[in-house]
Amino acid sequence: MNNHARILLLLGAVNGLLYVALSAFAAHGLKSSVSLEQLDWFETAARYQGFHALALLAGGILMQLFERHSFYLSGLLMLLGIIIFSGSLYAMALGAPRWFGAITPIGGVSLIAGWAFMIAGLMQKEE
Repeated sequence: MNNHARILLLLGAVNGLLYVALSAFAAHGLKSSVSLEQLDWFETAARYQGFHALALLAGGILMQLFERHSFYLSGLLMLLGIIIFSGSLYAMALGAPRWFGAITPIGGVSLIAGWAFMIAGLMQKEE
């Protein structure tokens, strides 16, 4: 298996595991100890992490099938987006200052760029 594909698949699987674990934590452990706004931030962070875990898996499969560098870049941008977007929301939900929300859009832009690179890879013609 292509090493870049393996990395994307591993990143997707790890983020999928974290998504399930953190969602369970929110539903059972966090619900009674934070405000509704904080719980909403946490759930939004988890939802985006879960969607993009699946996108990382798709990127790994596409990388294995087509070996286009744009799929690998897509995955790296999505991982960065998960870290910044979801990470800043998780942090605020757990008590970090609200100014952490100022970096959340940077993560969102990274997620969008990741999707754009995936689209670019899909649009490339076979050589």
